[in-house]
Amino acid sequence: MRYTVVLGVHTLIWVLLTGAFYCEKPSVVNIGAIFTFDSVIGRVAKPAMQAAVSDVNADSGILKGTELKLFMEDANCSAFLASVEAFQVLDKDIVAIIGPQSSAIAHMISEIANGLQVPLISYAATDPTLSALQFPYFFRTTRSDGYQMAAMAGLIDYYEWKQVIAVFVDDQYGRNGISALGDELQGKMSKIAYKLALPVEFNQSYLTDLLNKSKLLGPRVYVVHINPDPGLRIFHVAKGLQMMTTDYVWFATDWLSTTIDSFSPMNRTSLAVLNGVVALRQHTPQSNKKSAYMSRWKKMQQEGLARSELNVYGLYAYDTVWTVAKAIERFIDEHENISFSVLDKLLKLEPSEIQLRKLKIFDGGSLLREKLLETNMSGLTGQVQFNQDRNIVSGGYDVINIEKMAIHTVGFWSNYSGFSVSPPETVKRGRVSYPPLDQKLGNVTWPGGNTVTPRGWVITDDEQPLRIGVPKRVSFVEYATEKNNSHKLEGYCIDVFLAARKLVPYDVPYIFVPFGDGQSNPSYDQLVKMVAQNVFDAAVGDIAIVKNRTMIVDFSQPYATTGLVIVAPVENSKSNAWVFLQPFTWELWSVTAASFVIFAVVMWTLEHRVNDDFRGPPKKQLATMFLFSFSTLFKKNQEDTVSPLGRIVMVMWLFLLMVITSSYTANLTSILTVQQLSSPITGIDSLIASNLPIGYQVGSFAYNYLTETLYIPSSRLVPLGSPAEYERALRQGPDNGGVGAVIDELLYIELFLSRLTDFGIIGQTFTRSGWGFAFQKDSPLAVDMSTAILKLSENGELQKIREKWFCKMGCPGDKDQDVEPNQLHLISFWGLYLLCGAFSVAAFVVFLMRMIYQFVQYKRRQVNPPSPLSRSSSNTQCSQVISNFVDFVDEKEEAIKRMFQRDNPQVQVS
Repeated sequence: MRYTVVLGVHTLIWVLLTGAFYCEKPSVVNIGAIFTFDSVIGRVAKPAMQAAVSDVNADSGILKGTELKLFMEDANCSAFLASVEAFQVLDKDIVAIIGPQSSAIAHMISEIANGLQVPLISYAATDPTLSALQFPYFFRTTRSDGYQMAAMAGLIDYYEWKQVIAVFVDDQYGRNGISALGDELQGKMSKIAYKLALPVEFNQSYLTDLLNKSKLLGPRVYVVHINPDPGLRIFHVAKGLQMMTTDYVWFATDWLSTTIDSFSPMNRTSLAVLNGVVALRQHTPQSNKKSAYMSRWKKMQQEGLARSELNVYGLYAYDTVWTVAKAIERFIDEHENISFSVLDKLLKLEPSEIQLRKLKIFDGGSLLREKLLETNMSGLTGQVQFNQDRNIVSGGYDVINIEKMAIHTVGFWSNYSGFSVSPPETVKRGRVSYPPLDQKLGNVTWPGGNTVTPRGWVITDDEQPLRIGVPKRVSFVEYATEKNNSHKLEGYCIDVFLAARKLVPYDVPYIFVPFGDGQSNPSYDQLVKMVAQNVFDAAVGDIAIVKNRTMIVDFSQPYATTGLVIVAPVENSKSNAWVFLQPFTWELWSVTAASFVIFAVVMWTLEHRVNDDFRGPPKKQLATMFLFSFSTLFKKNQEDTVSPLGRIVMVMWLFLLMVITSSYTANLTSILTVQQLSSPITGIDSLIASNLPIGYQVGSFAYNYLTETLYIPSSRLVPLGSPAEYERALRQGPDNGGVGAVIDELLYIELFLSRLTDFGIIGQTFTRSGWGFAFQKDSPLAVDMSTAILKLSENGELQKIREKWFCKMGCPGDKDQDVEPNQLHLISFWGLYLLCGAFSVAAFVVFLMRMIYQFVQYKRRQVNPPSPLSRSSSNTQCSQVISNFVDFVDEKEEAIKRMFQRDNPQVQVS
């Protein structure tokens, strides 16, 4: 019994002691830090983290008695060594890892952190892909390159450059950053034209060769995205290659601002090589806390605790330690204990000297991760708060410009306000997008001391002139061809190009390269493809701008308007005795004749009671009525209108006659002057419906259009190579091995018809296009040539060039084309007839109502009432009333008025 009691007491004491042990807050919490000590970032990160740990431990308001202990390991810029150091740090039961500064190393250590559930918080790894769901334990207290490349793309777009050359270090940091830049530029209709990749450990000779080759490329805007380089080697090499002159633009990401901010005042002379460079710097708002820390840093330098000037990553490293400390505090307050457990999979490994089986999982890793996501504090760098991607919420950059060894801030960028001359914290938040007109930066000095924004690209130089392909035509050589195999190219299109080139505000070295065998017209589709394939830099000639070509090259503004037309045999119309009837259709003639009769009746009705000219014997009235109506055609009426209603109808009738006679005259003139077609073809629809063979020009886009768009069988299409073949095929006709019509571009046909009179254009142009010069995609020369062509058109020079080549004997296309005259139909005038008829009917109705009213009044004034003995049948009474009404209407208006004015109201009318 005594033994049982003693055993129970011992068990109770053991349980109480064990519970007290597990509920007691830890006295020490270990965190690790892995970074390269001897580097631009490492030289500020190490003392900054040490100072932060000291401040945390000295602050009784945080961790409350628990000491924060930091274990730092040197990665030596090696992902392999960093991985080894990570295992050594993790062996010390750490709850979080700070660092690394390298994105490539961060990728490696993130995998280890995921496996052991230890949060990894980096203050300098900016690769945007680290925010992927693949790395749930990775946090970033600095800004992702996704933000930075949005700022860089905005900067390029601000100065309206469309192509850039990217120089980057070929690792995860460089490749993924430049990939993000490409995505941002694409959204702004720009692109990275060329990518120059550098090894992680590049030497000067490799860099020199790479930059020297890039001088042969067109773009002159460079974006440099490499690791911090105190030697500024890339700019020294560029200066030696004469690439820091006024033709060039150099942008740098925040590696450059980090590097030069770390320079001591004695090393500021190194900035001379950076004259004109524009760079980004991560923005940190001014605050008392930041100012105090910068003063403290000066003291640390004096005491030998810091060997470098402070840059922004020193601030981020300090804030990172505090971020981790506050998260650990919230974790301990809730969980109270820190524990680790062995990973079962590691226990199954065979024993070795590496001792991997000793690695432990942080049991509270997921909870600490949640506490980190809840971070919301004010640090040296501003507000520290994470989004769901575990990145800092806010983003901002300073835009700096180096001039005469001085660093000038020319503006700021933030992801919610764009560019501004005011710091991001002073700009109102809440806008999803920002108008381009609101964007503003200060004045920038570019390389070479130029204050005017450089063009940002060059076409070529004298050593490598533009290769311009020119079609070597064998027909219609007036447009473009080689002269007698002399390699001298001439023609209308060549002269337009040379004139436009003179208006381009820079020199364009070039050589013309004939394209074609000289036996037949070359394929223009093939010529355009050779431009797209970089065989030619451009193509000049009579090149039609059509859809499939615009998909692979850029065209200039059209310098000539054209389109496909049909040409067929025509003959002059023969004389016709009844040609004067052709302007109107028979329906329109019938309605017009009827309208004269109706007008005559209406006007006689309205004028008969008040106008003596419309009174008299019936034959005279009938003659007057119709002569008055038809004489209005010649405005020679002998009779005047008296009644107001008659005058209203007369005005509407004269308006109708004016429109009808003008239209008749115009159409009759057209009929007497134009030619009539001898071909049964009236347009493209009738040509397609027929089975006639169709001729087309060899090398033209017409073949593809007819077969692929209009679905005309290729068996109906006959290739023709010259105007002589056009003429022969058309004269032979479809029955004798020729063609029924030829389809070609209007400009060719006009030149063809200028020499012949028995052929003509059928119908209208059924496609609309133009001729332009072809350039490679996104070529800036296409834009400048378009502007030059517009200037040529405005100042009349384009017309002068055309007259030089085609108007010696009269310009083609100036002659009247053979168009069948159209008769005028009733549908074109029915509204006018309806309006005139409505006025006439209205006037007649008003007149009739007035007559009925006067007649009723007149009947009431009669003296003798009707006698019952004289009553007759109702039909007889009705006839009598109508007869009396007609007689009343036939009376003159003056007689009726005198009748109503008599004193005796009972008037007997016999």
